[in-house]
Amino acid sequence: MDKAVRRVTDLVEQQAETYRYWASRSASERCQATWELSRDTYRDYDRHKGIVWDEEGSARSLTRIQRPER
Repeated sequence: MDKAVRRVTDLVEQQAETYRYWASRSASERCQATWELSRDTYRDYDRHKGIVWDEEGSARSLTRIQRPER
């Protein structure tokens, strides 16, 4: 992963730069980043409350059901 550091002094310019960055990412990359941020936030909150996650990943399972077209 290529990383670049940019120094921005204007808040509006910083927000525009953030928007441009995320607009340049694919939908799947944005979705993955959102999922990782949510997972890490819940994990940190639980850790703060003294709850330790024993397993990696969600306890729920996903099932895709294809319905016939109408």
